[in-house]
Amino acid sequence: MSEKPESVRIEVAFTGGPTIAANVTPAGADALEHALASGSQGTHQLDTDDGRVIVVLGSVAYLKRFARDSRVGFGL
Repeated sequence: MSEKPESVRIEVAFTGGPTIAANVTPAGADALEHALASGSQGTHQLDTDDGRVIVVLGSVAYLKRFARDSRVGFGL
């Protein structure tokens, strides 16, 4: 049985209001974060668990990367 690859939850908010939340690979989150931090223009392709998203970098208001162990519900 194959295991699901590790993923992290991110939230991308865009200027003007819309926000998307998605599960992506750690490498995908790193690449988007780097593209935003370096001031890159244009678009960035982001592969999520739900499909591919093309992000217009100049329209991003913020990127939130959730801690790995943040879970909804009860933990032991």
